[in-house]
Amino acid sequence: MVTREEIKNIALLSKLYVPEEELDTLTKDMQGIIAFADTIQAADVGDTGFDNINNLSNVFREDVVVPSYDRDLILKNVEGGEDGCFLVRKRG
Repeated sequence: MVTREEIKNIALLSKLYVPEEELDTLTKDMQGIIAFADTIQAADVGDTGFDNINNLSNVFREDVVVPSYDRDLILKNVEGGEDGCFLVRKRG
């Protein structure tokens, strides 16, 4: 069972302001949430075989190396390129 003091402590840790008149409602709501979570936790799942309902396997494609553009061609319109790299200004 959740108490008003626990709600106050959670609010303090979360750096939230909870008006005194809302504590009873929040306490009741939190108790309902915890009761619901307990109900779900207590459900018997047994061996439902529910892990892969969409029959998906690895949906990622294999990495494929493909030719790229020539570095000099990419950098030919860049002012200040250095050692085959773009120069990027430091933010500050």
